[in-house]
Amino acid sequence: MKTFSTVLLILTISLCCNCSSSANQGITGGELSPDTLDRILVNQVGYLPTSVKIALLRVKANTFEVVDVSNGKVVFTGKPGPFKYWDLSGDSVSTADFSKVITPGKYQICLTNKAVYSYVFEIKQGIYNDIAKASLKAFYFNRSGMEITKEFGGKWARPAGHPDTLVFVHSSAASAERPEGYKISSPGGWYDAGDYNKYIVNSGISTYTLLLFCQLYPEYIKVFKDNIPESSNKIPDVLDELLYNLRWMLTMQDPNDGGVYHKLTNKKFSGFVMPVKATDTRYVVSKSTAASLDFAATMAMASRVLSKSAFADLKILGKNCLDAAKKAYAWAKANPAIYFKNPSDISTGAYDDMEIKDEFFWASTELGLAGNNPKLISAKEISEQKISVPSWDYSGITGILSISLSENPEALEYKTEAQKIVLSFADKLVEKSESSPYKVSLDFFKWGSNSDVANQAIIKFVAYKISKDKKYLSSIQGDVDYLLGRNATGYCFVTGFGGKRVMNIHHRPSGSDGVTEPYPGFLAGGPNTIVLTDCPGVTRSSFPAKSYTDAMCSYSTNEVAINWNAPLFFVLGAMDALNK
Repeated sequence: MKTFSTVLLILTISLCCNCSSSANQGITGGELSPDTLDRILVNQVGYLPTSVKIALLRVKANTFEVVDVSNGKVVFTGKPGPFKYWDLSGDSVSTADFSKVITPGKYQICLTNKAVYSYVFEIKQGIYNDIAKASLKAFYFNRSGMEITKEFGGKWARPAGHPDTLVFVHSSAASAERPEGYKISSPGGWYDAGDYNKYIVNSGISTYTLLLFCQLYPEYIKVFKDNIPESSNKIPDVLDELLYNLRWMLTMQDPNDGGVYHKLTNKKFSGFVMPVKATDTRYVVSKSTAASLDFAATMAMASRVLSKSAFADLKILGKNCLDAAKKAYAWAKANPAIYFKNPSDISTGAYDDMEIKDEFFWASTELGLAGNNPKLISAKEISEQKISVPSWDYSGITGILSISLSENPEALEYKTEAQKIVLSFADKLVEKSESSPYKVSLDFFKWGSNSDVANQAIIKFVAYKISKDKKYLSSIQGDVDYLLGRNATGYCFVTGFGGKRVMNIHHRPSGSDGVTEPYPGFLAGGPNTIVLTDCPGVTRSSFPAKSYTDAMCSYSTNEVAINWNAPLFFVLGAMDALNK
């Protein structure tokens, strides 16, 4: 027996199933959900005219139609591919390829005489420009010690919090020159994630990713404007944003010995209050080998990028970064096994990496490239690196990426080997996406699985840079489609975009500012089977690809983080750069 709500749903579909309905039109997808059961999975933002365009169907249909929402006309009719089962999602899907639709406009995909229709999506040049800007702007929204004004933040304006001009040295970080309770100034930087603390290990990989983007797309960043306070200067906005964090990182180095503090933090996580009301005492905690190596690698990479700047002050900053990198590396070599562990009175994020051979490799590689000293690069260490996407606790692949893109003729021998590794890895990722029912390379779901999708796309972009083989671009499109709605949950995972939107991210400012919409441009962590019990009363799917909930309590699936937004921006910015 059908319930009243079921009958009402059927009636609603029968009355409103018009693909040209204006009620479903929005800036980046519909404000309303035309397909409440997620039977058609599609990139809810859209596509470049010449890109591969594939939707996924969860219902059997003999044909599908692509309809222009401006006039209701069918512009393309296609036949779906065969159904394929994905054991990670627990369902079967078929492909609906409409790559032949290249005319700019807003469209929907319809099935069964328009009884089932997708979210609105758009085809146009520059389709990824707005979302790329939002993904970088998220870093501005997460700046520590800065007021977010209405001019740049709109309805998400807020007072400044955590100036960090008075920070205490924790007992774990004490030295003769800086004893316990010693006061230092360490302003700036980005809040790490949904909390208000700042961590060197995670800042390193995040800042490196943005620096790598600047290296690969120098002409693009010259014209990319993001409406941040620094936009009126002549420095590219991407550089301005990463410099806000890079300069903070420099304050985390002890000038007396070169060692780097692991984190700047409260003793415990603050509640869900605005930054200005989170006033607990702040500390720098423990120097660590991992933090010092990540710092050294990032600063060496920064010196290479800044050395090519047209601005004298940035060239000087680049030299200072290289000096800081050398000192941090020397400290790490002298202290090769100081592994971070939270002191008994500290309970914030640990970022405790107990395997740091990859960090030693990354740091020595970056210093070798920056200091024109390839002897610091080891062919043996290159071959020993695990082949996996970069993350805060694994940086071997980042060193390989840097070598593969090196312009130093002295590093040619290492470059050839590094490029072979990158291309082999990218080829395996492409093979996975081609065989996957969901047309994505991802086949594991841990913390921040969405960032793994973005990082896999970065590997493919570097492979494309090396080879110019367009098979990588087709696979990258699948990664972008996944993040923007063509996934087992049906969500567009970037806040502020799509028809089915993430609304309740685990992010203290978003959860306490009184604004219904979350801060835009953030990438939600995504499905995660590592932690399943962070939201009491919420039962998540046992299928990994569906194990997600749009709830603020779900720090395991719905938190945001700088090391997730950095690859997101890289990929969206690189997609946008394809048109420039």
